[in-house]
Amino acid sequence: MTDAVLVERDGDIATVIFNRPDKLNAFTKVMWARLASVIEELSQDTGLRCIVLRGAGDRAFSPGNDISEFAVERSNSVQAEAYGRLMNTAIAALCACSIPKVAMIKGVCVGGGLEIAGLCDIRICGESSRFGAPISKLGLVMGYQEISALRDLVGAAGALEILLEGRILDAPEALQKGIVSRIVADDAVEAEAMATARRIAEGAPLVHRWHRKFLDRLADPSPLSEEEIKEAYACYDTEDFKTGYQAFLDKKKPDFKGR
Repeated sequence: MTDAVLVERDGDIATVIFNRPDKLNAFTKVMWARLASVIEELSQDTGLRCIVLRGAGDRAFSPGNDISEFAVERSNSVQAEAYGRLMNTAIAALCACSIPKVAMIKGVCVGGGLEIAGLCDIRICGESSRFGAPISKLGLVMGYQEISALRDLVGAAGALEILLEGRILDAPEALQKGIVSRIVADDAVEAEAMATARRIAEGAPLVHRWHRKFLDRLADPSPLSEEEIKEAYACYDTEDFKTGYQAFLDKKKPDFKGR
């Protein structure tokens, strides 16, 4: 099971690898469970500044779930509900993870793979990458938690277009729809994704987490409380703020400690 989703660590950056290159990194039931536990574990690592998610090899991020597994694991509604709970646990773990996440997308990024990429903060793909969710052609419904990730990425109208037509989108259209953040040459995807992760890691981690919290809160239309508004000024009492502005004055690179 541990081989299905690997974790590599380079200082304050962790790379999570979907490790089924012979199957284009198609997800199995075991992989969803493993992904949830990996993200939950990494979320508790106070020394971690960024998580990069990728598929093994150069042909795919992931095409979604392994259809060959359906006859055994998703052949009826009872099995599908149990399978769905594992998927939803992984989705919830990615949503709850306050550490910035970068999707390194090479090749195919479809179905469940698109959902995972969409839960990352920045998505970098190659020129030949392809995207979509053609699940209507399988007679499958995208559940609430899954469709929520797609809606948050491209809006309700965009999500419905993708689901109704079931088209496979090229990288330029994916960029236009907001599915990806950036397109680079196929042979530059890895370098650009890791450079992006490094830029994130060099920022103040508390600031990154506050910004994520504030953006999530603004999705709720209820009025902000005075206490919530006041929280925006808490950064001025942190060690990182003092480090940051002093480094700017001294024309030095700041060394943030997350305190």
